[in-house]
Amino acid sequence: MPEIILAKTAGFCFGVTRAVNMVRGLLDDPEVIKPIYTYGPIIHNDQVVDELCALGAVPVTEEEAEKLPAGSVLVIRSHGIGRDALCDLESRGLRIVDATCPFVKKIHRIVSEASDRGQTVIIAGDPDHPEVRGIKAWSGHDTFIVPDPEAAKRLPMLKSAEIVAQTTFNCEFFQKIVENIRTKCYDTSVMNTICSATQERQQEARSIASRVDAMIVVGGRHSSNSQKLFHICRDVCEHTFFVEKASDLGDISLPDARSIGITAGASTPGNIIREVLINVRTNF
Repeated sequence: MPEIILAKTAGFCFGVTRAVNMVRGLLDDPEVIKPIYTYGPIIHNDQVVDELCALGAVPVTEEEAEKLPAGSVLVIRSHGIGRDALCDLESRGLRIVDATCPFVKKIHRIVSEASDRGQTVIIAGDPDHPEVRGIKAWSGHDTFIVPDPEAAKRLPMLKSAEIVAQTTFNCEFFQKIVENIRTKCYDTSVMNTICSATQERQQEARSIASRVDAMIVVGGRHSSNSQKLFHICRDVCEHTFFVEKASDLGDISLPDARSIGITAGASTPGNIIREVLINVRTNF
């Protein structure tokens, strides 16, 4: 049997735990009319979203949220939304429960204040990710989203810039982006807003992957932080695999592996991690 190393940082982060617990608290409250609604999936994990939906927490799109009857409970997911979108929903008479991660809300404040000072805002992150779209919506019009170091090189010359990062962004990418931006702008203010849990998770994943024969990353297919873990691990371990749940392990064959590492994204629940761990111990 190969040695199995499970990352200590695998699984739910603070912001995800808080958001899920807020939804469960509403579902358990007898005075709250069901169903309740979430502005998009509360987290990027289909298993958790399906479980909560079965209990009465229904994800809705932006368009569907605008049509909800007054008095409906609408939970803002952990990724957050823009200021105008939030004000619009409140004006419709909805009962808004804000489950935005506090670390994300801190970025909202930073970019809003930077815009008020007349600074250009640069967001290091995935432009298609809901967290990044929400952050951008709290800043002014003079905002750039930079997904990688090469994109930073293509920025125009800037007078003054405030640089922030998606909370789950790749730490090494962020440092390289900052270095490239400083060649474009002398007056830069850098706020490393990658949350500490993300940094620790990425560092531990890389460390484990560098000393095992195979690495398994557990997470939702649409989870940005899980995908980043996969790419970080694959950079140092050729045999790195991404799975959503234990049943996905059936497609993996590792007859010669003497050591296997396991990590998981911030939106991966503990029961799925345990199922993967048991499956690896039993079948590898």
